Amino acid sequence: MGSDSADVTYAWFDPQRLHPEVESLIYWRNAARSGAALGAGLALLVALACCSVVSVLAYVSLLALSAAVAFRLYKNVLQAVQKTNDGHPFKWLLEAEVSVSAERAQALAAAATAHLNAALYELRRLFLVEDLVDSLKFGVLLWCLTYVGACFNGITLIILGWIALFTLPKAYEMNKAQVDANLELARAKINEITAKVRAAVPLGRRAEGDKDK
Repeated sequence: MGSDSADVTYAWFDPQRLHPEVESLIYWRNAARSGAALGAGLALLVALACCSVVSVLAYVSLLALSAAVAFRLYKNVLQAVQKTNDGHPFKWLLEAEVSVSAERAQALAAAATAHLNAALYELRRLFLVEDLVDSLKFGVLLWCLTYVGACFNGITLIILGWIALFTLPKAYEMNKAQVDANLELARAKINEITAKVRAAVPLGRRAEGDKDK
């Protein structure tokens, strides 16, 4: 299969589909910012693994408030000593727009609704065995997840996912040709096995007449 089809197959790796700020972080365009984001996220997740959510939120908020108060007092003392009138040190933040527009809220709600409806339709299709082979593959996935759940709890999986978010995209970008070739081989093998199963199990696909109904 040519490179064009590979690009379509693995388009979900395309950094152009991401928000520029997100793309810059997870692809390490700025090493200092990406490292800070990775470290801060890991620190927060490890804290959540060790303490309750309420405690972590309270301590983080208290730390942020203490830093803001200390900085405000420092700037006030500095202005008094230098006899300047620079105003509130956080004036630019106080005047920044933080509200969500009605149009933006509607767009987010519409996108969330579309994803939710698609997920509900797919789950209905899988659980009600519209396609036997797809439901069997879904069952294998659920069976594998039972072993994952036995080895890792939810917060551990989130921590691993956070680390993967900052490592896998960059690793893929640096080794795109080799990874695409291996993924294409795996996809072809899976399609071959699926085709054999569908041929052996006629119920794995609906009849042409049922599709038109």
